[in-house]
Amino acid sequence: MLHVWLARFLAPLMILGLPLLGAWLDGQSLAPYLEFPPTPKAWDSKSFSWALFMVTTLVVVGAVVPLVIRVFSAEPPSPEGTAYPADFPRWGWWGVGIVAITWVLAWNRFSWFAPLQPYTFTLLWVGYIWVVNGLTFQRTGHCLVVDRPKQLLLLFPLSALFWWFFEYLNLFAQNWYYLGESSAPTAGIRDFLTASLPFSTVLPAVLSTRDLLASFPRLSAGLGNYHPVPVPFPRLLPWIILLVGGGGLLGIGLWPTYLFPAVWVAPILLIVALQSLTGGHTFFSPLTQGDWRPLWLPALAGLICGFFWEMWNEYSFSRWVYTIPQVHGFSLFEMPLLGYAGYLPFGLTCVATLDFFLPTRFDLHQFTYRQILKATPR
Repeated sequence: MLHVWLARFLAPLMILGLPLLGAWLDGQSLAPYLEFPPTPKAWDSKSFSWALFMVTTLVVVGAVVPLVIRVFSAEPPSPEGTAYPADFPRWGWWGVGIVAITWVLAWNRFSWFAPLQPYTFTLLWVGYIWVVNGLTFQRTGHCLVVDRPKQLLLLFPLSALFWWFFEYLNLFAQNWYYLGESSAPTAGIRDFLTASLPFSTVLPAVLSTRDLLASFPRLSAGLGNYHPVPVPFPRLLPWIILLVGGGGLLGIGLWPTYLFPAVWVAPILLIVALQSLTGGHTFFSPLTQGDWRPLWLPALAGLICGFFWEMWNEYSFSRWVYTIPQVHGFSLFEMPLLGYAGYLPFGLTCVATLDFFLPTRFDLHQFTYRQILKATPR
């Protein structure tokens, strides 16, 4: 059994090292991947294959549709706990104002506002986080802003670090790059800090959205007692998952044209496998009792945040564009439709990362999230 601190050291080391090893085995120069901060280059790898599009679509549909059918066919659970007839909090209205004003500023080009234009994306998400927490508090009497304000603030710098790992993996996959000088992750500590501002809102947004979704029993009806998932070969399975996740990261450096989805899937496999090898509880563990909510709600939260990320990106001054091989077609905003499937495992990765690296500070299985699940919505 791995010691927990060794596992926490191995996870980032493997995420950083395995794609590099793949690129080295492919005979590539490693210099472009060692730049700081990671700097995605403009590279047009857009292509479309009907065969791969259909296969990928069938995989996504096969994974998601059974859960959707279960939710809509099941009776919503009876509410527990005490009703909270709270009004929408005043600080929630501040968030509404921030979103409304910043949205106008972000999608227009006022000359007097030009120096601050690159920061509108960050402000949009700060407002979003306040609004979502306000709605959660109104429905349940609990939210991160009220119950754990210090932990919520800590999420912001942790989120920036978290997302830089994905910027690094994108150097190999080359699936997106940035337009607009100020927000692009270009060289230099000043630009690194500037780019870190919008990155810092990722984890707070996903976790806050998950908590809001948990306040709607209808959204996870039937998933608390769905099909239990047996664990064959419990001692061997984590090693198999670790090999699959590590192989995906290695493959990003070797065959990015075909294995680029591993950017979103491999990190969660790696984290869950290492956490299991330390003997720890993973958020996949409830599946053995048939409780799918710990997976369903973060995945749905990632997808909802993904919609807003792509929508607000569409007309922003500083924005990103995609160059995705094989399935770049049928876009909603800038993102190809199949690309939204990546937000499902990304939502899981957000929760699993905090659960693995900071389980005592972010007790995601027992604190606000569980209180919200038990609270009676208005």
